[in-house]
Amino acid sequence: MPPEVGAAQDARVWLVPTPVGNLGDITLRAVEVLRGADAVACEDTRRTGALLTHLGLRRPLVRLDAHTMHRAEQVLEQHPRLAYVSDAGTPGISDPGAELVRAAVKLDIPVEVLPGATAFVPALVLSGLPTARFTFEGFLPRSGRERKERLHALATRAETTVLYESPHRLADTLNDLAQACGAGRQASVTRELSKKFEETRRATLTELAASFATEVRGEIVVVVSGRSEEEAAADTPDFAALAQEWARDGQSVRDIRDQLIQHGLRKNDAYALALKATGE
Repeated sequence: MPPEVGAAQDARVWLVPTPVGNLGDITLRAVEVLRGADAVACEDTRRTGALLTHLGLRRPLVRLDAHTMHRAEQVLEQHPRLAYVSDAGTPGISDPGAELVRAAVKLDIPVEVLPGATAFVPALVLSGLPTARFTFEGFLPRSGRERKERLHALATRAETTVLYESPHRLADTLNDLAQACGAGRQASVTRELSKKFEETRRATLTELAASFATEVRGEIVVVVSGRSEEEAAADTPDFAALAQEWARDGQSVRDIRDQLIQHGLRKNDAYALALKATGE
């Protein structure tokens, strides 16, 4: 008898991880949940239909992607026992699955997330970089101020950072990372995880940018090492000197304080330095 799902009678949502490459990575529990659900919601019905056919399953498919997730509550009402899959990996990570969870919670429908395939964990381990503490960034903003702010935050972290990128933007992102973090920062690029041509390259950001200067294929995971203590010490500005310089230029206490905060100083310390520099 199938576990749990075969006996469940009440409304429920299952987030079901699917293989990121090798179809053998599907779990037995995932197959049982897909078999027992009223319907399977997904980002791409053709891709998920092919997966179900491979598994020998026939279930109704419902499209729920970034453009149709506004229909989530309606879909949950029509299909009380709903399984949700993304195009690959664990739903809710850099895809609309998290919105479905919020809709289910709003309707007081229980949610289960099955353990299974994901791309960033294997890539993090493969990188050879520290794994005890890390930040998962997902996809960086494509351009503008938000991208610059995220790159700056990434560059100043002490922990390892993991992010996703598309093949045609990889070279630009590696160059931006090198500029933000410094040319010598260690990193890795993993692509085609669990597939025949799986590859991981480990080098400095500058070397990786040159290595991937031409467009590549496959899903991409970039892992960047954290800022070392030596880098942090070298990058720390002389806040007192900056405050005095701005005071000589005639800037107010408030303006100096705000600029010091923008440079990374805590609010109270920035205010104290601004007062001292202006003599107020």
